Amino acid sequence: MKIAILGRGTVGSGVDKIIADGQTPFLKSLSVKSIFVRENKINLDPRNTANYADILNDPDIDLVVETLGGLEPSHSMIVEALNHGKNVVTANKAVVARHIQEFTQLARENNVKFYFESAVGGGIPWIINLERALRIDEIDSIHGIFNGTSNFILDQMTKTGASFDSVLAEAQKLGYAEADSSADIDGYDIENKLCISADIAYNTVVEPGADLLKFGIRNITAADIAYFKEHGWVVKLLGRSFRRVDQFNFVVEPTLFAPGQIEAGVHDNYNYVGLRGTTIGKLTFNGQGAGMLPTAHALVQDIIDIQVQNDHLDRRFDKQLNLDNSTKIMDYIVRTDADLAPLLPDYKVTVDGNYWLVKQINTELIHQTVAKLSGKPFFACINGGAKHESR
Repeated sequence: MKIAILGRGTVGSGVDKIIADGQTPFLKSLSVKSIFVRENKINLDPRNTANYADILNDPDIDLVVETLGGLEPSHSMIVEALNHGKNVVTANKAVVARHIQEFTQLARENNVKFYFESAVGGGIPWIINLERALRIDEIDSIHGIFNGTSNFILDQMTKTGASFDSVLAEAQKLGYAEADSSADIDGYDIENKLCISADIAYNTVVEPGADLLKFGIRNITAADIAYFKEHGWVVKLLGRSFRRVDQFNFVVEPTLFAPGQIEAGVHDNYNYVGLRGTTIGKLTFNGQGAGMLPTAHALVQDIIDIQVQNDHLDRRFDKQLNLDNSTKIMDYIVRTDADLAPLLPDYKVTVDGNYWLVKQINTELIHQTVAKLSGKPFFACINGGAKHESR
C-alpha cells in the first residue's frame, strides 16, 4: 500500500520513521510515496511536494495520512482526499471533533475508510476498544485524563511545590506544551477528545462550543496544591460525560482524588481514559497520550487496519440527545476572596480561609457561579472517593 503524508512535523515524521524502519510483514508492505510540505521544503526529500493535486491524482496512492493539525486547510484536504477515493487516517482531534459526521458520510459514499484512532489518547488503543465494547454494550459514561500536558503540569506541581508558571515553562522546554498552551491548560484539547468519544459512545454529534462546560488549570497556584495535599487530595484535569436515556452531561474541570485512587497515580504526561458498559462494567486504559512515536504508532495501526480490511464500527451519529449539565450533583471546593455564601443561598457552604466547600450542587450552577467571580478563582470537583476532611 502506497501512502501520502500531509505534513512533516513531529507526528508526520514519526509515521515515516515507523514505516521506514519496520521489520514486520505488515510494515514491509507499506511505503510512503509522497509527503506534502511547504514550498520552501520541497528540496529536502525527493518525495516532497507542495502540490496537493499531485497526491490526489496519483492512482498509486491508496491512503492519505493527515498530520497538519488545525481546522484549515486540514478539513478541505481531508474532504478532497475522500472525494478522490483515498482512504484517510488522522490524529487531528480538532477537525474530527467538528466534522466527524461529514467525514464518515463522505468515506461511506466513496467506498473508502476514515479512521482517527490517534485523535484521542495518542498511543492508547482507546477508540478501537470503545468500538469493540459498543458491539455488545450500551455505554453510559466516559471519563478520563485526556491531556498529557495538563497532567504533567499538575503532577510536577504536586511533586515539587513549584509554581504553575515555572512548571509550564518546563513543559514547553521538554516539548510537552506548545508556545501557546491555551488548548491544553484551558481544557479545549480535552473538549475535542471528549466530544469524539461521546460521538462514538452515544452515536450522536456533540459539537465543541460554549454550551459545553470547561474550566482549566490556568488559575491554579502552588498554594492550591498545598491546600489539596493537606486535605489528602490530588488534583487532575478531568473530562467526563454521563448519558441517561435521551439526556447526557459533559464537563471538563479540575477534580480531586484520594491518593489511593487510580487517577491520582497517573503521573507525568500519561493519559488515563475509561468507559462504563452494560456488561463489561468499568473498563480503563492508561498510557502515553502524546508524542511522536506513540501517536504515529496509532496512526500506523489505522493504516494496517485499512490494509487488511479490518473494518471499524459503523456509526451514523444520528441519535438525538439533549445536553443537561444540571443532573450531576457533586461537592466542590472554590478558592476565591469573595463571599460565596450570598451567591449560593440555597446550598450548604462553609469556609476555610479563602477556600469554600459547597455541598451537593449541580455542575452547571457551580460553573456559572465561578464565572461571575472577579480575579483568578479556582475550583475543583471532589470525586466520590475523595472525602472532605476538616483540619
